[in-house]
Amino acid sequence: MRIRRGFAAIAVAVLLVPLLPDAAQAEPALEFRDPSLPLTARVDDLVSRLTLDEKISLLHQYQPAIPRLGISLFKSGTEALHGVAWSNDHRNNSAKIDATATVFPQAVGLASTWDPELIERVGSAVGDELRGFHRQNPEIWGLNAWAPVVNLLRDPRWGRNEEGYSEDPLLTGAIAAAYGDGLQGDDPNHLKVAPTLKHYAAYNNETLRDRTSSNVPQRVLNEYDRKPFEIALKNGSATGVMAAYNLINGRPATVDPDLGTLLRDWSDQRLFNVSDAWAPTNLTGSQAYFATQAEANAAVIKAGLDSFTVNDTNAEPTTTAIRQALERGLLTEADVDSSVGNALSIRFRLGEFDPDGGPYAGISPSVIDSPAHRALARKTAAEAAVLLKNDGILPLQAGGSVAVVGPTADKLYSDWYGGQLPYRVSILDGLTERASSVSTGTGADRIALREVTTGRYVTAGATGVGVTESSPTPAAQFDTVDWGDGVSTLRNVANGKLVSYNWGPFAANADEPGGWFVQQQFRQEQQADGTFVLHYVGYETQESWFPPNHYVTVGADGNLTLGAAGAAGAARFTRELLVDGVATAAAQAKKAKTAVVVVGTDPFVAGREVHDRAGLGLGARQEALIKAVRAANPRTVVVVQSSYPQTINWAQAHVPGILWTTHAGAETGHAVADVLYGDVNPAGRLTQTWYRSADQLPGDMLEYDIIRSKQTYLYSSAKPLYPFGHGLSYTSFTYGQPSVRQGMVTVTVTNTGKRAGAEVVQLYTHQRTSRDATPVKQLRGFQKVSLRPGRSATVSIPLAQSDLARWDQTRQRWVVETSVHDVLLGASANDIRARTTLAVKGSVIPPRDLSRPTRAETFDAYAGVRLLDETTSSGTVVGAVATGDWLAFKDAALRGGRTVTATASGTGTVQVRLGSPAGRLLGTATLTDTGGVYTYRTVTAPLARFSGRSTVYLVPSPGLRLATFSIG
Repeated sequence: MRIRRGFAAIAVAVLLVPLLPDAAQAEPALEFRDPSLPLTARVDDLVSRLTLDEKISLLHQYQPAIPRLGISLFKSGTEALHGVAWSNDHRNNSAKIDATATVFPQAVGLASTWDPELIERVGSAVGDELRGFHRQNPEIWGLNAWAPVVNLLRDPRWGRNEEGYSEDPLLTGAIAAAYGDGLQGDDPNHLKVAPTLKHYAAYNNETLRDRTSSNVPQRVLNEYDRKPFEIALKNGSATGVMAAYNLINGRPATVDPDLGTLLRDWSDQRLFNVSDAWAPTNLTGSQAYFATQAEANAAVIKAGLDSFTVNDTNAEPTTTAIRQALERGLLTEADVDSSVGNALSIRFRLGEFDPDGGPYAGISPSVIDSPAHRALARKTAAEAAVLLKNDGILPLQAGGSVAVVGPTADKLYSDWYGGQLPYRVSILDGLTERASSVSTGTGADRIALREVTTGRYVTAGATGVGVTESSPTPAAQFDTVDWGDGVSTLRNVANGKLVSYNWGPFAANADEPGGWFVQQQFRQEQQADGTFVLHYVGYETQESWFPPNHYVTVGADGNLTLGAAGAAGAARFTRELLVDGVATAAAQAKKAKTAVVVVGTDPFVAGREVHDRAGLGLGARQEALIKAVRAANPRTVVVVQSSYPQTINWAQAHVPGILWTTHAGAETGHAVADVLYGDVNPAGRLTQTWYRSADQLPGDMLEYDIIRSKQTYLYSSAKPLYPFGHGLSYTSFTYGQPSVRQGMVTVTVTNTGKRAGAEVVQLYTHQRTSRDATPVKQLRGFQKVSLRPGRSATVSIPLAQSDLARWDQTRQRWVVETSVHDVLLGASANDIRARTTLAVKGSVIPPRDLSRPTRAETFDAYAGVRLLDETTSSGTVVGAVATGDWLAFKDAALRGGRTVTATASGTGTVQVRLGSPAGRLLGTATLTDTGGVYTYRTVTAPLARFSGRSTVYLVPSPGLRLATFSIG
């Protein structure tokens, strides 16, 4: 696959907003309404006609109508990650309005197709449907889509794993570009929809996300975290970015200077950049980065954001703070004009100010959930499924008896950024259409909880859930599913509803887990005496303003409540197993010809936005279900329906067939059946490494330096359960001898099996020699090729010398080093089928010249130190956290330097040592109190004389922030 470069970047599609009736009264001769004029002229004309207050008003998410110019309300941001999902109704206190629309596979599933052409078709369908919703109500369904998410899936424990595409920057950028192209449409001057890339940048953790800083050295930031944004923007596939919640090297991403500089350099169109929800007030709240909102809002605009997503529909706090910033000289009207022009630019490209509304204005609501889109959803879900293992059991033969068991067998789930399913074809439904007879069961255990003190059972009643019954009646029975990380749900047998807290009291009233605070989650924690306590985990416990008690007690009225901070004060229950769901499912499996166990995750439970996963395993009872069914029936297939990689080691070792699918929409059941029965030959490939254990990951999710910590397939030496790019087929492929000529890698691929199928040819390279650590392998391109049995095809994948560039931290620029590169082609990162070499004549990185001012952040190695903000607006410095922290500059050419000059803030010392952090001490620079973290002073100290090439270690004392140094 090749990213399309230079093809009508101006075709980045931004959606039209049809005019309200007021527009008809506007003066037709106004220049900004003349589509024959250049975009720049039209934008400038409209901005010139606005008053200062009108301009300021357009910087909020809800851009109000300006009747005197016939301009209607414009709302930025409709969620459209894998289908039109939801928006807000400004007429009803910004209520969340869910779309009932075509739901395609979750984003990680879309990428698993490794098929940009297909994903562009999906993006186009989503863009059409958003246009259809916009036609119904333009004030709710805005045409600025907040999608796709291009944050890299560095750590599979991330709660938002389902929203990203891949752990690889090239693949992520390619799929993002395809989806964005589809959303935008193919008109060279107009946009169908205006896509916004989320979330810039280095964002891959949920716990305290607005207060944690991603520590990202220059190489990692440039080669990894920035790269997918660069690919999509240079390809003209997005119209802006959304800033992330986190801090990057000590500075909130909301005021990252890249937003107004680097990102805009990557696009040849004006970008409309937006904040994440409430992030501007984090600057004065949780992040305490600015003293006043006026300072914060000024910094946001100067950094390069054009829209404040905050205070729902109430723009007054935002506009007031911006006016105050202007009055205090923190902003100029020219700053406001620039951001307003950016905001208006996509409205022009969406056709809003064209007399006919532009070429996409005629798309009607009839496209929503159309037969064509249903067929595309089924095809995409099938193409996204990944065959992980097959010992000959698949494909299944039609007919015969099948036991379809497991907690997700008869369930389909959407997620926070997914729309409402218009209909549901579960995996059970899909297999029922193919088998002659089907038996089923959830595998859930049916339990009763008896309170030790009173001897009464927990019962769902009309007034709540309390300890009321003396026997386990249906109202006192609950079906429980273990969703992983020890988190379970409790579904009442009498009314079929889940137990939920809903800020009190407890009640059995929820159909499924859901909402922003998912209040149907419990841990059933066994105590030393064999009794159980209920640990409620249905809201974000890390926040100080949440109730402090998370353990269930029994109130004076007999109802359950949250009355204990820990297990010691919680109510104790005996847990009676009334129906062993695992044993029941195994008995069904034993009677059937084939057993299909459907396990996995609920997208709202155990991990999601604001909640990271603690581990990678399935729920313990789901693991037990797989083992029991396999023991009962050797012909067992496991279908993992999950948003994440899972550690299914036992299944891989003992079960003959394993298929993975994301939560793939209404057609999931048909798609899975299509694959299991061979109507579709599986061609999905993993976009993430599936690890054998969380022990193969860093203990700290905040370890963003993938080079030092050896994360992802790029740097990891761990043996995975399934490697990046893995996926099996019902046929087989062989590769010929590759060649590399004139910037192209060519190889012949032959289908040597008995079925037609598709192979994803993956091109990797490995640089044999380098000044620094380089990837074990790195994806450089891919191509999906479909072949009939016995047929061959020549696959050509571009590989330019510039593609082999890496970031040289010593000179802070891209460099291609002289080296031999292994050129590797195969079916996964660990399944290389053909190889050759490529000798590249580039450059040699010279020894460091530390006699020149050297940025401390350009170190080669470090321990303990943190990257921090030099000022609130720009720059990165290095701060020591504890005694003994150090940073190293290797291969330094020292020419008899006698002094060290250091620019730093704070109070403390910087030791200069040779060879190791405890090596020869050349000298110490001492800094007295500078008076503030952003106040820097330059000091000079004598050094012992030394010449030659060596590694120089700087050992700063805790609290010191080092900006630059030199030795001369």
